[in-house]
Amino acid sequence: MRNIAIIAKREFKGYFATPLALVFIVIFLALTGAFAFYVGGFFSRGYADLTPFFSYHPWLFLLLVPAIGMRLWAEERKSGTIELLMTLPVSTLDAVLGKFLAAWAFCGLALALTFPMWITVNMLGDPDNGIIVASYIGSFVMAGAFLSISACISALTKNQVIAFIIAATVCFLFTMSGAQLVLNFFQGWAPEVLVDALRSMSFLTHFQAVTQGVIDVKDVVFFGSLIVLWLFLNVIAVEINKGR
Repeated sequence: MRNIAIIAKREFKGYFATPLALVFIVIFLALTGAFAFYVGGFFSRGYADLTPFFSYHPWLFLLLVPAIGMRLWAEERKSGTIELLMTLPVSTLDAVLGKFLAAWAFCGLALALTFPMWITVNMLGDPDNGIIVASYIGSFVMAGAFLSISACISALTKNQVIAFIIAATVCFLFTMSGAQLVLNFFQGWAPEVLVDALRSMSFLTHFQAVTQGVIDVKDVVFFGSLIVLWLFLNVIAVEINKGR
């Protein structure tokens, strides 16, 4: 745990060594505000809640989280510092977890900075704060799932742009598998078990359930198992490409 904490602290500070952190946070806050208040029709709905705010999170994370994850390993491999990291008295698992937790904490920081919107809806009305808390938790965990995929893809290439494109594509597939448009296409000819499988693999399906204020065990297991699986694949990818 000490090694993981040291790596996580080093990585987290690294985000603020360049303008990357500020740029990401500003873009994230600007887009969440724009989607919630303008695209989501916050003022025209006549009801003070954060449903429009959270409904666009999967689509924002689809682009912004891979942008964070693309540098985790691709940059290390390109600069050659991965060899230095692997010579330290830390295991590959420690390095993977440390980098992932640092990036996840950064996502959490960006999410936490949206708290003025929570204050705003409480000043304008009487929202269900229990649902808002559940939605924040669900959004944070979903960001972790996006990030675990992005980190694993980053370990497979030295090119950050390629890592971003592939990670965004994989995340898009996980997101869109539960969209009604996709389900309608398969419902016309595919067996119901396949349609249910596609629906169960979608970030949208599980996140929308959480935003209703119900944190179901199956949703927690889905995101948790997805994070564990992709981090496991991340460890394997780093070990395979360690000397390349």
